[in-house]
Amino acid sequence: MYITGRLAALVALGVVPVVLLGAAGIAPWPVAVFWLMGCAALALTDAAAAAAPQRLHLTRTGPTRTRLGEAIQTRLVLENTGSRRVRGRLRDAWQPTAGAPAERAAVDVSPGERRTVTVPLLPRRRGELRSLFVAVRSHGPIGLAGRQARLDVPGTVRVLPAFTSLRQLPSRLVRLRELDGNTSLQVRGQGTEFDSLREYVRGDDVRSIDWRATARAGTTMLRTWRPERDRHVVIVVDTGRTAAARVGDGVRLDAAMEAALLLAALAARAGDHVHLVMFDRVLRARVTGLDGAALLPAMMEAMAPVEAQLIDTDWDAAFAQVRAVTSRPALIVLLTAQDAPEASRGFLGSLPALTRRAHVLVGTATDAAPDPSTPAPGRRRTADDVYRAAAVERTARDAARVAAAVARAGGEALAAPAEDLPPRIADRYLALKAAGRL
Repeated sequence: MYITGRLAALVALGVVPVVLLGAAGIAPWPVAVFWLMGCAALALTDAAAAAAPQRLHLTRTGPTRTRLGEAIQTRLVLENTGSRRVRGRLRDAWQPTAGAPAERAAVDVSPGERRTVTVPLLPRRRGELRSLFVAVRSHGPIGLAGRQARLDVPGTVRVLPAFTSLRQLPSRLVRLRELDGNTSLQVRGQGTEFDSLREYVRGDDVRSIDWRATARAGTTMLRTWRPERDRHVVIVVDTGRTAAARVGDGVRLDAAMEAALLLAALAARAGDHVHLVMFDRVLRARVTGLDGAALLPAMMEAMAPVEAQLIDTDWDAAFAQVRAVTSRPALIVLLTAQDAPEASRGFLGSLPALTRRAHVLVGTATDAAPDPSTPAPGRRRTADDVYRAAAVERTARDAARVAAAVARAGGEALAAPAEDLPPRIADRYLALKAAGRL
């Protein structure tokens, strides 16, 4: 049972005769007691006259997957199995990050009828959204009170990564087609797979002239090359404590997912095999053995429930996972954050064993936006300003030291702001492919 504001207003209305009787010198308490008892009796009668909300049979319909930031419409189908009309409101108990509206949906279902209630969602967080029950209130005839019940109707919606870097893909695919020679523009890269012969044009590399074909054709013929295909690209996403740091408008893990998805989409279009490993001390997600249109959906499904863990990553175990995925030479992209030399010792100690058998690219999402609260160097007036500027300089110096250590270990370090990291890694992949270094 529940009461409404109408009952409170009715009880407050009883103050008027009480005050008037008191002013007239008459004891007001008998009237007050009678008024309160009458209000309570009306409320109980109104609640008893309300239809039982348990007579509603609820089922869920609608999408079970969406991308972060995309609105969806979930629906509840209400069937009144009782003999009385149910009028009231309901609340679908989604968690706050689901973005459900604050207002309760109106319910009006006659006996034997079905009605559909739409509950819009705008997810604000990646992962699994759950609603375990629906709370239904059935109003009484005069609106003083009613019945309330919790109906168990579990529902889930999986929120996939936003993949906002998808808008960067068309321009990279144009570059990829240029490398493959599928457009009128000829890119004279260092491909390693023979593609075809064509006539020599002034300005072409004379080292590519095929003299046998030239003798047969009677004109100078040139060999053309295309980038390698069927290569392996292993993407390792660090889900340890550094992935929980905020960069840009989100956390570093989300930026790493964006970079992994863009690189996977590009590599799949290029005919390469993509593998995904998400690891800290245990394996959080792995996608391997998929190509073509099935790759990206599988990666997004695997990424959706993964969250950063406040523990240090075991890099020896992570690289063992890489070796288990493929034993062939591959491009290995490590999406992590190695900012402090002291904290990077384990990573740098394990890295040479990986760089001996593969080309390793270490990508880091940074928060490179300047702090607006930091004055210009000539305008520092407080000790806080000086210490803040010193911390920024020290962070940059430490990152440079770690990048140099990665290069000495045989890898390649690439750091960029969160929004710029996905296209930067995609561009580096294309450069390596054009140079025949995969």
